[in-house]
Amino acid sequence: MSVDLDRNVVLRGEAELAERAGPLFFASEEFACAATDLNTWALPGFRERIVAERRRLRPGPDAYKLYNPAALADEESERHLLELAGGGARVRICTAPLPHETIIVDRRVAILAGPPEAGVREYTVVRSPGVVKGVVSLFWATWDKAADLADYRRDRPPSLSEESRAILRLLGGGLKDEAAARRLGMSLRTYRRRVAEILTLLNAGSRFQAGLRAKEYGLIS
Repeated sequence: MSVDLDRNVVLRGEAELAERAGPLFFASEEFACAATDLNTWALPGFRERIVAERRRLRPGPDAYKLYNPAALADEESERHLLELAGGGARVRICTAPLPHETIIVDRRVAILAGPPEAGVREYTVVRSPGVVKGVVSLFWATWDKAADLADYRRDRPPSLSEESRAILRLLGGGLKDEAAARRLGMSLRTYRRRVAEILTLLNAGSRFQAGLRAKEYGLIS
């Protein structure tokens, strides 16, 4: 059963959201989202399944992602935002507080997510034109004042884990990849993948440049 598009409904949990409102995501031409951070989906793999299914059916919509700085609080989240931007989504960072999550589909439907209660989150799917218009106006007003992801990241150090800092120190020490991987207990393939991820986070074109930037940021001594 899909969402009744002539009325507003409250859905409990992401499984019900997927079952009843899934077609809204798959048919969209424009998708906008505002959230405090990336920890907005409690159901493992739900967001990834939506994205994969959408790509299988048709090209992705124009995507606008607006987050608070908390979305850059750890290395994994920061890499994810960079992947989103690299995939064509427009990502901005807003320092003003944002609701837990608000989704706007084609400027016709708004999905307002509440905080989880007893592990379950409620989603209010709004079709009322006046309410949706207000939500859309607030989103774009906030978007206009937010900073592009690249601009926001330019003057701040990335969030690097202790493992990443250890890799940077080994790079600076001139160890060959095989020796560095053994010291960290990684396979050579994993080590090289992690080095590539660190270069991306530091916006560095080479290992030497990554080392320089890491020192500038005070990430390594």
